[in-house]
Amino acid sequence: MFSKFNKQYKTIFLDPASDSFEIEDDVNIILSPSLYWVKKVSLPVKYLRDVKSLLPSLFEEILPKGNYSYSAYKSADEFFIFAYEDKVIIDTLSSKGISSTQIKGVYFAQSELFEIEGAIKINEMQSVYVKDEIVILVPCCWIEESGDLDISSINFSKHRISLKQFGHIVNDKSLYMLVSIFSLLILLVVGEYFITLQKISTTTELRDELFAKHGLKSTMMQNRSMLSEYKTIHKRQTNLRDSVAYILSLSLPNEQKLLQLTLKGKKLIAAFSGVKKGSEASIEKVLKSKKLKFVSNFKDKSWYVEIEL
Repeated sequence: MFSKFNKQYKTIFLDPASDSFEIEDDVNIILSPSLYWVKKVSLPVKYLRDVKSLLPSLFEEILPKGNYSYSAYKSADEFFIFAYEDKVIIDTLSSKGISSTQIKGVYFAQSELFEIEGAIKINEMQSVYVKDEIVILVPCCWIEESGDLDISSINFSKHRISLKQFGHIVNDKSLYMLVSIFSLLILLVVGEYFITLQKISTTTELRDELFAKHGLKSTMMQNRSMLSEYKTIHKRQTNLRDSVAYILSLSLPNEQKLLQLTLKGKKLIAAFSGVKKGSEASIEKVLKSKKLKFVSNFKDKSWYVEIEL
């Protein structure tokens, strides 16, 4: 295990063959060449921003199947370009006891160790050294002499990368497609929203014109209240009409007569003459068969029936 404090942060050289670490504070990570692909290329472009769009095509012939992220930086007139799998690096960190929340910065060995001289031993089986300006990883048995890795004097470059926590779930192409789909859905929803607003506005104008034409109130609440009142009046008038019809259609004996029909508030009052106590039962039977709500009483030699409307 190789580590140090660079300012206030410990620095770790991460390789799948490394031992596990016991980490409590934030750390800087230097990635072993086994965790990325690197090329040194000369391109007919001047700026780094122009290179980044070309990176996938520059690696497409050599990369195994996977979800890759890309990085690059310029050195003199050439570019160092990189491809790496976020998930592989994150899984390696996890297997070595390092949480993603503990990582302060992640760097390539290429950008931080390119000035080493000779071969540097990183563990019992592997060493790194620089060949044609590329930091490479080789078995120790290939190298006759190897010093131990000492990164205590490293001043980190500005070539830090950020690991995508979910890059292995959704790759960039799929992400762009999802973003495009969601953007289209948002546009459709927004368009439908404005169309609906226009329809509501048109409907409101037509409703107001209709209300004005027929002398209705300005709000639906007022019109519903008015409709309820008219329904009540209609029901009362219907009950009145039917009750009057039932009274007038009664078959009375010759000695019994209908004297008068009077409307008082919500009651229809019928007065009969010639009805003796006990004989009113036949009339009440007819009224009950018509499901009328009524009360009756004798007063001043007349019999009165009050029907509730």
